[in-house]
Amino acid sequence: MNWLVYLVYPALLAVLLWKVKIFGKGEWNEGWLSVRQTKAIQGFAALCIILHHISQKTCADWLPKYQIIPGLEPFVPIGYILVSIFLFCSGYGLYRSYATKENYLKGFVKRRVLPVVLTGYLVSLLYFFARLWAGEKMTPFRVFGYLSCIRMCNTNGWFVYAMPLFYIGFYLAFRFCKKERTALFFTSLVVISYVAVGTYVNHNDWVMGGEWWYNSAHAFLLGLFFAKYEKKLVPHLQKHYALYLVLALALLLPLWLGERFALGVFSYYGEYSHLKHTVVVGHRWVCLMSQMLLSTDVLCVVGLLGMKMKIGNQILDFLGTITLELYLVHGLFVELISRSFLGIKTVWFCKNVLFYVILVTAVAIPLAMLLKKIVTLVFSQRPNEEKNTR
Repeated sequence: MNWLVYLVYPALLAVLLWKVKIFGKGEWNEGWLSVRQTKAIQGFAALCIILHHISQKTCADWLPKYQIIPGLEPFVPIGYILVSIFLFCSGYGLYRSYATKENYLKGFVKRRVLPVVLTGYLVSLLYFFARLWAGEKMTPFRVFGYLSCIRMCNTNGWFVYAMPLFYIGFYLAFRFCKKERTALFFTSLVVISYVAVGTYVNHNDWVMGGEWWYNSAHAFLLGLFFAKYEKKLVPHLQKHYALYLVLALALLLPLWLGERFALGVFSYYGEYSHLKHTVVVGHRWVCLMSQMLLSTDVLCVVGLLGMKMKIGNQILDFLGTITLELYLVHGLFVELISRSFLGIKTVWFCKNVLFYVILVTAVAIPLAMLLKKIVTLVFSQRPNEEKNTR
């Protein structure tokens, strides 16, 4: 019955294309980067990220052959591309809000940073209690590490470390730099420094677990700079639309093959070789550049298509309101239903992949809604205010 998992693909298309509006020649979707459209795109990406993490438990090529259940292979390697969509929208939204809203930086930390931190910490507590329930042996030092978040408790929680850092970097730069170009430079410096540290640190040697911590970070800067120069870029893209769309689509395959080649030949996991650490770091930068090029091209394709397609419906609008919470919490249930919960023990393994997908989604969404409600109440943010805040 595992062939039923292929129903996921038409279901995803139905969710994405329901109520879509196509614009003809000479017409443009003026709201292609509006709050509603970007939230809808992020909502769809959140669904795909759930499938990405489930695919890593069911059909990734690093699993033993006897454990592989086919069906979701396309989702295995695209996690960083999906996260790039989130980060681009975050960077774009930050600059647009700064440029168009009076006193946007006032109360910025409380409004934009602390909700992310609190959401991440609440999910980390859920993981902590799940680990205790599963019987993980914990020393006092490990308990302190988990509860202080010095040690990763939530295996998908890297987002909670990266995003506040980027937001605070943005806030400090735009708060204290007199010129916007200088502020953009210092914000870029924060992100690039973060990536540089990531490439230097070996897997799990520090709180940073691996390349997934930083291989999509560039998209945050792409969003910032696109927002900065949007008025110049959009007319140019519209004038040469067909050329850029064909070029972006044509580049997908060679860039994908280049990324596969780079990962296969150079690898992020050089610490397991006998190479010098400087060489290992260099290899990681080669892999990183290949992934940056591919994800940037995907962002171009998504953006160009968005200029001619208006997406949005009740499902995507709803998912767009809980993307952060859904991203952080779904992994707990992906692990609980996998062959081994975080390597501790098997709680319950679901062999039917379609049911696996349905169950994780059905449980994660209500919990994401609850987390959203709790964080909103803590910071006393009115629903209509939150809805219109990027």
